[in-house]
Amino acid sequence: MKTTCPYCGVGCGIEVAPQGAGWRVSGDAAHPANGGRLCVKGAALAETLTPSGRLLWPLVAGRRVTWERALDEAAQRLRAIIAQHGPNAVAIYASGQLLTEDYYVANKLMKGFIGSGNIDTNSRLCMASAVSGYKRALGADAVPCCYEDFDRADLIVLVGSNAAWTHPVAFQRLTQAKRHNPALRVVVIDPRRSASCDLADLHLPLAAGSDGALYNGLLRWLARRGGGDRAMRPHLAQVEETLAAAAPWTPARVAAACQLPLAQVERFYRLFADSERTLTLWCMGINQSSSGSDKCNAILNAHLYSGKIGKPGCGPFSLTGQPNAMGGREVGGLANQLAAHMDFTPENIGRLRRFWHSDRVATAPGLKAVDLFQAMGRGEVKAVWIIGTNPAVSLPEGHAVAEALRRCELVIVSDVMRDTDTGAFADILLPAQAWGEKNGTVTNSARCLSRQRGFLPPQGEARPDWWMLAQVAQRLGYGEAFSWRHPAAIFREHAALSGFENQGTRAFDISGLAQLSDDAWERLTPLQWPVNADYPTGCARLFSTRRFYHPDGRARLLPIAPAGPRQATDARWPLMMNTGRIRDQWHTMTRTGLVVRLMQHHAEPFVALHPDDAARYGLQADALARIQSRHGWMLARALLTEDQAPGSLFVPMHWNQRYCAEGNVGRLIASWRCPLSGQPESKQTPVRLQRWDCDWQGMLFFRDNVTLPPLRWWCRVPASDGVTRFSLAHEGDPRRWLQSLLLPEWKVQQAGDGEAFHHLVAWHQGEVKLAFYSAARRPLIDEPLITAAFQQPPAAPEARFALLAGRATQGEARGKTICSCFGVGERQIAAAVRQGALSCAALGQRLQCGTHCGSCLPELKKLIEHYASQQAEAAEEKPL
Repeated sequence: MKTTCPYCGVGCGIEVAPQGAGWRVSGDAAHPANGGRLCVKGAALAETLTPSGRLLWPLVAGRRVTWERALDEAAQRLRAIIAQHGPNAVAIYASGQLLTEDYYVANKLMKGFIGSGNIDTNSRLCMASAVSGYKRALGADAVPCCYEDFDRADLIVLVGSNAAWTHPVAFQRLTQAKRHNPALRVVVIDPRRSASCDLADLHLPLAAGSDGALYNGLLRWLARRGGGDRAMRPHLAQVEETLAAAAPWTPARVAAACQLPLAQVERFYRLFADSERTLTLWCMGINQSSSGSDKCNAILNAHLYSGKIGKPGCGPFSLTGQPNAMGGREVGGLANQLAAHMDFTPENIGRLRRFWHSDRVATAPGLKAVDLFQAMGRGEVKAVWIIGTNPAVSLPEGHAVAEALRRCELVIVSDVMRDTDTGAFADILLPAQAWGEKNGTVTNSARCLSRQRGFLPPQGEARPDWWMLAQVAQRLGYGEAFSWRHPAAIFREHAALSGFENQGTRAFDISGLAQLSDDAWERLTPLQWPVNADYPTGCARLFSTRRFYHPDGRARLLPIAPAGPRQATDARWPLMMNTGRIRDQWHTMTRTGLVVRLMQHHAEPFVALHPDDAARYGLQADALARIQSRHGWMLARALLTEDQAPGSLFVPMHWNQRYCAEGNVGRLIASWRCPLSGQPESKQTPVRLQRWDCDWQGMLFFRDNVTLPPLRWWCRVPASDGVTRFSLAHEGDPRRWLQSLLLPEWKVQQAGDGEAFHHLVAWHQGEVKLAFYSAARRPLIDEPLITAAFQQPPAAPEARFALLAGRATQGEARGKTICSCFGVGERQIAAAVRQGALSCAALGQRLQCGTHCGSCLPELKKLIEHYASQQAEAAEEKPL
């Protein structure tokens, strides 16, 4: 069975086949997005196909009900609110993880029949600034490029993107392109030295938020040094105004604004000007900004002016964060869009009325994500249907979002999982089908449509999202317009709308697929839109004809006035916090948090900071730190690294109240957002930092479920099948805290040294039931040894002593996991390097690390360099 990965916007093709009692997942070698590659998350998808934690049936007020009762309740309460307060009192908040068919139905219901623009999506947090930039410059939300351009480029610029971790398969393709073409140059523009810098010929660690200045300076350089494309000029508008706005941005001014050496700035400008085929890849570091749209247009300005667009190996290429953020944009999932990439013009509103046969089509944009929840907090939005996302964790000012959900009159949540931070506020919970169960289409970053196919029976009473929405629509009286019986019928309608009265005026057009039979839809293979009479098999690159989608056919350059973060650091808030993804996790961990190996690379929230800052604030490696902004605070482990610039912090975005106490970074982020795109500024938050003290820290391993006694801090990590590990920090005597977890029938072995440490292992009928280790600081123990003891309890006295000690009596502990595919730890790598494995290939031959998905290769290279250097220094110091 061929299907598509449900994680990032690379949109990797996957082949799934039965294997024993489970499934084998592998990359689809024929898919244009990945050519058979998978990252560690995609490779571990089979391990997420579990009933653990699933929402299995509808719940109303926390009680199980039938589908009929749940749907009736939802429709009746929505109808009552609309009748009393009007259609703008209700809203839908959707997700880039929905299938296109689900998204289409949600948008049609809200904008087409309820008559409100109030449907938005978590893609607002992801790609809204890119959408705004494309539309202003190109006249359409149309990514010009394809992944083949990686193989054709002379220069690839990564700006605001740690693709090595966020889009690992795309990064591995970039790595392969550089290996095949050593002349290819790679520039990484990022305040921190991320894993992506492993491939960089030039790294520009610019000041946070200064990208607009850098690209304004690039445009000026191109204009002054003959870097413009004369043949492109007739196809551009607003050239002189834009060049005038860029004129003050001399290289020296740019270097000062970006806090970069002048020579580095000029080297980047020369590379861009001299490289005929230049590809710019960008992601959240550009988009998640209070001036995100302008930063996108600054990038687009450089490509349009130099003519580096619409040709092989060239173009501005935004890397989408979610598997179907692009599909959601196609159907109008953003509050400021109608369906099929149409805006709220009278002509488009009339067009939709004719197509949908509805006189209720919304006539004005709705509330964007942050505005929507603020309106909910004020009581203006009284009902919200949240589909496949977790805004209580992911939105900025998380405390205010939680309060808004608490106050909201009606909260409907459709989700796969039973317990989420958002689901805790639900009046009605509806069980959705998960990956492997649902059936539909998605569109990746490169406009490539792919099929997600169901190969599993639904768990419990789970249903497709489109079906729930259509059922409620029918109960609201819109039955004929929502009478589909198969998702292929929804796709045909969506495809037909894309071509309806189009005549080439809209870039998005898949009308060539509007007549697909159900069987042909089932067999659909990947292809890039547009798909129509002009491009019956799709189109790899857009704008090769230099015709754009503004009414005059010309692209627009945009005059840009670079702006920094809305809030700067000061004496009270002296550090700038950046947030983002880490390699092995996804969004709010509802899927990846179930997989043991994906929780090993970074098992707890951490704050990465420069050693100088750590010394300034009295923090040692692994200490717990308190990070506070104007809006909230959180706790995280200190990770000391010179990859962070002094004065800056990096904190991952994933942890939530289901996995950690006080680990949600969204509570710290302000709701400042780009005035054009509505995308929040999640990358630049002024904060302060201090050491967080406690009497003891501990590690608790427990079989089966457990409710912990009250604690100041905890973090939950799946350790192995049926065993959970908790990291703990608290006050008082750990022995007293532990007592309530011990059952009378258990046999207990203990070891301790007063307040220095306390270890305890509890046994029952030959099985290990609990293992506990505490000390003044985080205890250093051999976690694989302990989790293995729960599966195969040690019988020999020395082995039981080793378990109580938390360390093997022989051999070396594995250490922090570096390669999640094969469970290879840092200490194993260090030992191999000391024994002569001085390349990634040599490590792979000895330990297998780096030989599967390749996501760990940047870290392996750094560790080889570190431990080889350490060994060389030790040899120099050894007396003759």
